[in-house]
Amino acid sequence: MALVKRTKLAESYFGQVVLGPPGSGKTTYCGKVYEFYKNKLNRQVQVVNLDPANENMGYAPTIDLMNLITVEKVMKKYNLGPNGALMYCMEYLEQNFEWLLKQLVQVKDSYLIFDMPGQVELYTHHNSIKNIFAKLEKLNYHLCAVHLVDSHHCSDASKFISTLLLSLSTMIQVALPHVNVLSKADLLKANAKKLDFGVDFYTDVLDLHYLLDLLDDGPFSKKFKNLNKAIIELVEDYSLVAFIPVDVNSDKSLLALKSATDKANGYIYGSGEERSIQALMSCAVGARTESEKFDVDYM
Repeated sequence: MALVKRTKLAESYFGQVVLGPPGSGKTTYCGKVYEFYKNKLNRQVQVVNLDPANENMGYAPTIDLMNLITVEKVMKKYNLGPNGALMYCMEYLEQNFEWLLKQLVQVKDSYLIFDMPGQVELYTHHNSIKNIFAKLEKLNYHLCAVHLVDSHHCSDASKFISTLLLSLSTMIQVALPHVNVLSKADLLKANAKKLDFGVDFYTDVLDLHYLLDLLDDGPFSKKFKNLNKAIIELVEDYSLVAFIPVDVNSDKSLLALKSATDKANGYIYGSGEERSIQALMSCAVGARTESEKFDVDYM
């Protein structure tokens, strides 16, 4: 059946696409957010696993790409390495988009959380994931990307610059409304004294030229002073990247991120969920209204 004839998809659907490099905590985040939305906010929510190598999920996905294709089988069949096999799987999913759509049509009245693979090439220059979600957007799926990076990268100037470049290139390539997240923010707060700058420097991405002195002091990076300057100016010229620090074990933190993602994808919750949010916020010491800016007190 041609996509244009699908009257089932006249409604609007909402959700978030959880991206990030390996070890950033995507799958943990998906499981925690699922429980938080379902049990604390009374929101109908389902998780969609689109990682064909995700064997250690802490949740039961409603839709699982591993029922269609897996990295392990592709590696054996085509004698590919894990990265090549993962790219093959995403291209296979793009070619078999109807399989995904048929699964999604069965999920009714639910907010969707897409758990994605961790290979960064899929989001920086490979087109399959971009094309898949572009098709869904045309079918009234209002999605935002939640891009997780490990907050420990803030402890090293060169790693933080790499994180900024990764986040910026992902935002441009994936072309979805974007929320950048520093995961494991409890560790960031605990080690704040070890950072070169205050936490807000890394979340708000303030004047990055302060990083140049740190970069130029390194025995390796000082040889690339002009390159470092050019990279920093590139990030600042786009002026797109900022981060929300998130501790998945904190209801205050998840509530603040929920506000950001709902604003990004246009989700409007019902009265029952609004009462749940008000109850949560009343329990949070010093909690602000959702319309106010997130700050590190929410970690």
